[in-house]
Amino acid sequence: MSMEVTAWNAMYNAMYAQQDRRPFSRETVKRIWDFAKPHRRELWIFLFFGIALAVLAVLTPLLAGRVVNAIVDGASVSTVAWLAIIIAAIAIVEAAFGIIHRWLSARIGEALILDLRTAVFDHVQRMPIAFFTRTRTGALVSRLNNDVIGAQRAFSDTLAGVVSNVVTLALTLAVMITLSWQITLLTLLLLPVFILPARRVGSRLARLEREAANHNSAMSTQMTERFSAPGATLVKLFGRPQRESAEFAIRASRVRDIGVRSAMVQWVFVTALTLVSALALALVYGVGGFYALRGQLDPGTVVALALLLTRLYSPLTALASARVDVMSALVSFERVFEVLDLEPLIKEKPGAMKVPAGPAAIEFKNVSFAYPAADKISLASLEEVAQLDSRAGKDVLHDISFHVEPGHMVALVGSSGAGKSTIAQLVPRLYDVDSGSVLLGGVDVRDLATTSIRETVGMVTQDGHLFHESVRDNLLLANPDATEDQLWDVLRRARLDTLIGNLPDGLETVIGERGYRLSGGERQRLTIARLLLAQPRIVILDEATAHLDSTSEAAVQEALSEALEGRTALVIAHRLSTIRAADQILVVEDGRIIERGTHSDLLARGGRYGELYRTQFADQPAGNGAGKAATSAARV
Repeated sequence: MSMEVTAWNAMYNAMYAQQDRRPFSRETVKRIWDFAKPHRRELWIFLFFGIALAVLAVLTPLLAGRVVNAIVDGASVSTVAWLAIIIAAIAIVEAAFGIIHRWLSARIGEALILDLRTAVFDHVQRMPIAFFTRTRTGALVSRLNNDVIGAQRAFSDTLAGVVSNVVTLALTLAVMITLSWQITLLTLLLLPVFILPARRVGSRLARLEREAANHNSAMSTQMTERFSAPGATLVKLFGRPQRESAEFAIRASRVRDIGVRSAMVQWVFVTALTLVSALALALVYGVGGFYALRGQLDPGTVVALALLLTRLYSPLTALASARVDVMSALVSFERVFEVLDLEPLIKEKPGAMKVPAGPAAIEFKNVSFAYPAADKISLASLEEVAQLDSRAGKDVLHDISFHVEPGHMVALVGSSGAGKSTIAQLVPRLYDVDSGSVLLGGVDVRDLATTSIRETVGMVTQDGHLFHESVRDNLLLANPDATEDQLWDVLRRARLDTLIGNLPDGLETVIGERGYRLSGGERQRLTIARLLLAQPRIVILDEATAHLDSTSEAAVQEALSEALEGRTALVIAHRLSTIRAADQILVVEDGRIIERGTHSDLLARGGRYGELYRTQFADQPAGNGAGKAATSAARV
């Protein structure tokens, strides 16, 4: 390794040595080893090749010294030739070993990344919905990217570097002391000149890197928010593109200035250390030449010492910051383990049952529920707060009991925030109740297998989410084995077959982030088509027609009639005209069921339902659709 490369490594190690240095526990090390166990055979082979490379690195300078001595002593051509052949063979073996070592490093590192990412991804998918409502998506993604890669470096870089550097340093020092302890001592005296500036400059560069990272993060946040469809719309509506551009340019210019300063600091530092290295070599040649002229050293020994010197500073500077390198890697592991240690609140029991075959009923028995406290479901670092709130939430549901017969429809109505959506989320077990029970087909959902619940219950929400993928991929989420005919059948039943058929790429058309290339009504109908493809026995509709115009609502209602046919249904609706045909209507206020009955019964009773109905249609002129709906409903 050249002195210039050694200088760059010294600066790099010193710079990243300034990062987080939290203490770690033995338990963390044990868990790391448990993660590494599947790869321990490859790890031992990896370490073997690292040690072998260190040994070969010391042999070449010694052989080079012998070549010089052979020439000076007038040895035979064959002797010099054999030494040259041995040096060439060592170079070939070293190159081969280097390739194998690098392959093993990449294999182990990438395998560890795969294991960690898969473990974190699978674990996060088991977390309750409340976890995602509190966590910043960017912070969570960072755990899967930056921290996982930082943890991987513990094996592919840090571990191998420590072992090979210790072996290289021990062998190099032993050989140099054997050749000349005086020159070896002089070269070691220059070591502080090499390391101390590296730490000082590294600290300064670390500060610049953090400042640049903060500005880059701010730019990324601005771009992420402004480049989304809603964000871009908001900027255009308020006519602020010039101000947005100016703010972005300020941040970008600061990153530019920091980049220039960092480049100059790095270059001056490397130039200075390269100069120090050259002076060290000059010292070896000068003192060594003096001893050689006095007959106290062979010329070849001087050459060997000079070559060994180039292999001495690199491991010394690397080992000087090895502890902080290890600490940085362990911090990354701890941040990954921090996510893995979050216990999912929803756990499947061993030997969980399937939902009984046939039409399925829904039953709530004396259900009370409060959303869990933040410290039970989240991390302060993922929410970017100093400390999580440990206070438990207030009860949002109080002693809820009702029954939905197989094939019947029950509607939930009431004020916003009354608890209707919470009731709906308890059916597919997105949360667990605090007391009472929720039953599907007569079995408590806590005793059912998660896959069976998902196969039984289908849900369409007010903001039916769609992925930035093709129409086909969004549909196949419900049934990956669906045929082409089945896809077009559900699109026809959702009144979307003509629209999708007229698109240039048909089913392969990418619909954009959250489906923004489709209108609101089209997005809802596509989520209904996805529901139809899943063929659930129980359907939950949570404000499925909210915020739609009359034309879109009519189209969605037609699609919903297909989705509800012959199925057990729980429907939440603000538009009361959409649930007149419900077998039972439950009026929910402040987490309690205060009225129940059919549409006509509740209207005749003149209670809260009648108040909601009159309020909703009081201002509608008799000639429009809503007024007609109210008139029609009043006759029921």
